[in-house]
Amino acid sequence: MNPFPLMTVGLLLGMEHALDADHVVAVSTIVSETRSLVRSLIIGIVWGIGHTATLLVVGLVVLFFGVAVPPWVTLSAEFLVALILILLGVQILWKYKKKRIHAHYHRHSDETHIHFHAHEATEAHTHEHQGSHVRKPLLVGMVHGLAGSAALLVLVLSTIRSPLTGILYILTFGLGSIVGMLTVSALIGLPFLLTLGRFERLHGGARVLAGLLSIGIGCSTMLQILSVW
Repeated sequence: MNPFPLMTVGLLLGMEHALDADHVVAVSTIVSETRSLVRSLIIGIVWGIGHTATLLVVGLVVLFFGVAVPPWVTLSAEFLVALILILLGVQILWKYKKKRIHAHYHRHSDETHIHFHAHEATEAHTHEHQGSHVRKPLLVGMVHGLAGSAALLVLVLSTIRSPLTGILYILTFGLGSIVGMLTVSALIGLPFLLTLGRFERLHGGARVLAGLLSIGIGCSTMLQILSVW
């Protein structure tokens, strides 16, 4: 059996899978916090690596042990994805609204006045934790890999008899998801970077929109899962 047609299908399905609404929104909330196109691209790649890592583990179990993924595991992962989307959205809105209060002392003759000044956190006041732009998309990608994509992968693997072909299919599917999310991260990251420092209101509005969409899709997904349970 020629494996190349199957690999091509896996690559295309992986790219299409990366465009799922919950994937795009989750990555959008993370990308909206970056100040570099390179970091935006890294976020997309790391998400894809985390996604592929989970799929590879699940796929190897299916291929070598013939164990099917129980429906409750997939539903639990979907519920966790919904919860993560809500938390990511809330985090974006919280950071946007967060103000820092500074006390300024002014002396006039024999009197001293204290003036409190609130403003948005700027780049000078923002400190990204080392590795946070890598850990977050990696974990989100791993959870996404255990959700709906695991069921899709198992369905295809059940028709493949060769373990080697199955592994190649998983890796090709994962490569497609990495390429797809890399493209999404670049397209999403550019507007945020172009408006940063130039059109602050537009930039802030885009961040708020990303947060609201994340919360909305997360709540909708959660309600659908609860209705099934």
